[in-house]
Amino acid sequence: MKSPTLSTVRGSVVIVVTGGRVEELMNLLAAEHIVIWNVRALAAQKAEMQVLLSDFFRLRPLLRRTGCRMKVSQRNGLPFVWLRLRKRSFFTAGILIFFVTLYFLSSMVWDVKVEGNSRLTTDEVLRAARAEGIYPFQWEGRLAPQDKLAKQLALRLPGVSWIGVSKEGTTVKIEIVEAKEPQKAELLNPRHLISTADAVVTHIYAEQGRPVVAQNMRVKKGAILISGTLGDEENSQTVVAKGEVKGLVWHEYNLEVPLTHRTQVYTGESKEKLYLVLGSRAIQLWGYGKDPYESSKVVTELDPLTWRSYKLPVGWMTEKVMENSTLEEKLTPQQAKNEALAAAHSDILAKNGKGTKIMSQKILHEKTENGKVYMKVLFEVEQNITGELPLVHNQGE
Repeated sequence: MKSPTLSTVRGSVVIVVTGGRVEELMNLLAAEHIVIWNVRALAAQKAEMQVLLSDFFRLRPLLRRTGCRMKVSQRNGLPFVWLRLRKRSFFTAGILIFFVTLYFLSSMVWDVKVEGNSRLTTDEVLRAARAEGIYPFQWEGRLAPQDKLAKQLALRLPGVSWIGVSKEGTTVKIEIVEAKEPQKAELLNPRHLISTADAVVTHIYAEQGRPVVAQNMRVKKGAILISGTLGDEENSQTVVAKGEVKGLVWHEYNLEVPLTHRTQVYTGESKEKLYLVLGSRAIQLWGYGKDPYESSKVVTELDPLTWRSYKLPVGWMTEKVMENSTLEEKLTPQQAKNEALAAAHSDILAKNGKGTKIMSQKILHEKTENGKVYMKVLFEVEQNITGELPLVHNQGE
């Protein structure tokens, strides 16, 4: 038979009945409308059954009539739990205090995070938040609705187009979208544009100022390309020279590349060591013994225990010792030569900026000795050759 409704709340006992007239007792229980369940025969004159606590005290007259005896083997349900708690009043009070304290602690703000700010400092945002009541150890119930907090913060912080306030657990997160400011025009003093290297001019674009050189003209380093002085000697005006001048420049590189490349590779073999971290001390728990590898690399991972957003000074540390070996790769002189030229190309493009083109290259000298390839190479490069030269006025003018 299934257990009665709310038997856990009402309470029940499991009894073991012994005697010569157990079957007659069960018939009397049914006649008295006493509900039993989980009936199990243990022996010829012995049975186990479960009965409601309210019906337990009605069993004695029936037991006397049938000559049976009973023994309580289990007590289940809320009444017995409550009785045990009453006997352990200090323990019960401790549990209640714990849950009440936990409730109050979880109802407080423990941390305030600011995201999305770049021009505004985090301290400025936190000061504005504190003025609106958002700060650590503030009660959640004393905070205004989140939409109202966001509106008030937007009024306090200049240059903000949107603010969002949300609460995640015990952390209040303030998300900021700053308004875009129009880019301020750079204030420049009058200047010439001069050549940064000896070159042959290939391209001239003068946005502002007077071009001084022409295409295919050879110029020296420091020569004026676009002048910032307009007019003649009697009637002149200085401006900020703007534009771009490209020219052919020659770069000489001394290159050397070894014919043998040595690289460290992992073999796949590894060993782990486990530590218990207590503050600044680490106690090894696993992985004792010397490292079995001739060459290895150690990768350390620290996993501290956390509570909320705080890292505790207790945790685990894992050291993974990975075996590695040296892999040698032999290059032919041609492969070494190609590698050296490719490295020089990358260096030229990186140093001279966007729009740089390598027009030609000429190997002036090449030799192979002592396991290396040596080369002297001349590169013809088209690049931007413009630099700035400020115009300084004489005090007497």
